Amino acid sequence: MPRPRATWQSSPRWNPFDSPEQTKSMRVIIRETGLEASEYIADYIISRIKSFKPTENQPFVLGLPTGSSPEAIYKTLVRHYRAGDISFKNVVTFNMDEYVGLPRDHPESYHSFMYKHFFSHVDIPPQNINILDGNAPDLAAECAAFEARIARHGGIELFLGGVGPDGHIAFNEPGSSLSSHTRVKTLAYDTILANSRFFGNDVNLVPRMALTVGIQTIMEAREVVIVATGAHKALAVEKGLEGGVNHMWTLSALQMHPHPLIVCDRDATLELKVKTVRYFEAIEQTGTDARTQGPPLVYRPRTYVPAPIGASRSQQQVTPASTPPKVPKDLRINTELNQTLDDDELTPDSMSSRMVDSAISGLDSTMKGDLLFDRMGARVVSH
Repeated sequence: MPRPRATWQSSPRWNPFDSPEQTKSMRVIIRETGLEASEYIADYIISRIKSFKPTENQPFVLGLPTGSSPEAIYKTLVRHYRAGDISFKNVVTFNMDEYVGLPRDHPESYHSFMYKHFFSHVDIPPQNINILDGNAPDLAAECAAFEARIARHGGIELFLGGVGPDGHIAFNEPGSSLSSHTRVKTLAYDTILANSRFFGNDVNLVPRMALTVGIQTIMEAREVVIVATGAHKALAVEKGLEGGVNHMWTLSALQMHPHPLIVCDRDATLELKVKTVRYFEAIEQTGTDARTQGPPLVYRPRTYVPAPIGASRSQQQVTPASTPPKVPKDLRINTELNQTLDDDELTPDSMSSRMVDSAISGLDSTMKGDLLFDRMGARVVSH
């Protein structure tokens, strides 16, 4: 008699390679423009959250990136929230990375980025937000505590990410271990050079290290969604989809994930073979929506994982019952980025009313009017 196959519910930590009977396949969606690709992903995330039907005790766990690529996704999500189409009240988020040594209220910290572009505009409770602390006294303990918090929430349901021109996702740059978890990572010079545009084009101001989730952390998510837009991402997409699994192109690790979804604009497919593009387009043309191909949405019980030795009490996950009425001062977001907004622009709402100096007023000037995609984008992050 064949041995019964274990289901992911029976394991404290879900193994993506021991997936249920759902079909495993690489899903690729191609849209003409970067904006269309971003809107598709935003709609996809909303559909997954709604299908999950999260509650306070059974939240939807969402992994999030920063950088140029996801800005339009966040703006679209905020618009849907303001229209009443979606709530993030029962969503728990884990961000991919954060610079080491950069103050939280620095305008280029990923704390500031997330509050500026997303958290300050929706109804997500502050205690549901998890971002790595790049100023922790013990960085190794901070990384271990981050992994422990993910495990205590039953793992990440959907991890959204971008990809760098060299094929890296998060700060897992070429040569990163494909079995890595959250850790301290020294940044490559190319990444420092690319990110210098956010620091007045002065490479000396760019942090040399970052905390980042590892490739295995991403692979342990039940579903991974990657956005890739622009011709400068074309080689990375080609290596990730058509090349072999290679630690020099960490995006390629997703070939081994049971439920990856890559959403590209037309420019990002320029290096792919014509038959590859036509294959994925034909799948969609047959009426097979990527949303029908994702894994079944079943709540995974939380697993108790003690915090590692060396992690401070302030790094532990805050529970709703112990949430302070005001966020501690060290979580305040820089409010000196005062910019005027047009009437139709996004403005901070519920989060700003619950946090002291929390909301950076509005979106930056590049988000006004039509969305323009930075051709160097996504180097900063979630890649």
